[in-house]
Amino acid sequence: MTAIFNFIIFVVLVIFFIILVASNIKIVPQAAAYVVERLGAYHSTWETGLHFKIPLIDRVAMRVTQKELVVDFPPQPVITKDNVTMKIDTVIYYQITDAKLYAYGVAQPIVAIENLTATTLRNIIGQLELDETLTSRDLINTQMRSILDEATDPWGIKVNRVEVKNILPPNDIQEAMEKQMRAERERREQILRAEGEKKSAVLVAEGRKEAAILNAEAEKQSAILKAEARKEAQIREAEGEAEAILKVQEATAQGLEMLKKANTDQNVLMLKSFEALEKVANGQATKLIIPSELAGTANLVAAIKEASDLKVMPEVPNPAMQNPEA
Repeated sequence: MTAIFNFIIFVVLVIFFIILVASNIKIVPQAAAYVVERLGAYHSTWETGLHFKIPLIDRVAMRVTQKELVVDFPPQPVITKDNVTMKIDTVIYYQITDAKLYAYGVAQPIVAIENLTATTLRNIIGQLELDETLTSRDLINTQMRSILDEATDPWGIKVNRVEVKNILPPNDIQEAMEKQMRAERERREQILRAEGEKKSAVLVAEGRKEAAILNAEAEKQSAILKAEARKEAQIREAEGEAEAILKVQEATAQGLEMLKKANTDQNVLMLKSFEALEKVANGQATKLIIPSELAGTANLVAAIKEASDLKVMPEVPNPAMQNPEA
């Protein structure tokens, strides 16, 4: 019985030792750090990897994550430079860079950051007016990040970014802003409409001017073409008349040449002269110039006509018969 009892005690001690050893073997995961105390005082900071602590002497005081953390604070009441009360809520992006300072620097780091954010936000907004506050988010974010990062550095915290999430002015201010925005949009609409009408009127006037210029140019071209057509017609008509006169003269010359070649006597030539006089007398001329050769013959014809009118037929010698050589 004693041997069995001793064996049981030995097994219990072995199991206890295994549990004790296993409980003091620690594996620190990635992006984490453990703050270890020995006999109640800070001993070391374990980084990623396998670690062993002394039983009943060392203890893990705090497990710290080194990932970037986000905390959203509730809206904080602030007063602008022009005495407008509004509420602003912010979002803080921070990261623990030193586990020891984070564990022993401040009792409640998140509460401390929240209070520090509220006071910093009030100081910054108190220097700005309402319109500047609404349009200066980047300035507010930059100033807050700089101030918070400097203030939290002794706590082992690095503030990476600060964002103003919402700016909530009072209801009456919101209504006034909406009315102002509506009036501004209406004003812009009227300006755009007036500019459009102005451009339209200018384009219409330019179109009319261009049309008038084109019409004037077309009329000018038409007048030039008409004048050129009349000129061309007159030239063609004059050329036709000249060609007709030339043809008549050529025909006359050819007839005379044929008469000359035919050895026509004086009587035939005289008869042709009378035919020419008859055609000349039928014209529109008020004066007739008769060649001297035909003057005597004309007088003779006139005398014969008077004699025939008086029913007297005197015998008139024919000079051509008396003088055949003539």
